[in-house]
Amino acid sequence: MTARWPVRRPTESAAIRAAGRSARPLPSVPALMAALVDAVDRSDREGICLAAHRVVRAAAPEVGE
Repeated sequence: MTARWPVRRPTESAAIRAAGRSARPLPSVPALMAALVDAVDRSDREGICLAAHRVVRAAAPEVGE
């Protein structure tokens, strides 16, 4: 028996293609800032990093290109 690694999953590549075709708008900057403040209040370092990066991408879309 021969095994190939990684196992090919056609649904995975279809999901990636579908995600690449659909535009997902970012939440508004005030909503992201509220999430950032909440993460700071909870001392959630990963949440702070994620929220801060999303605020920058929402405020200046050319940065993410």
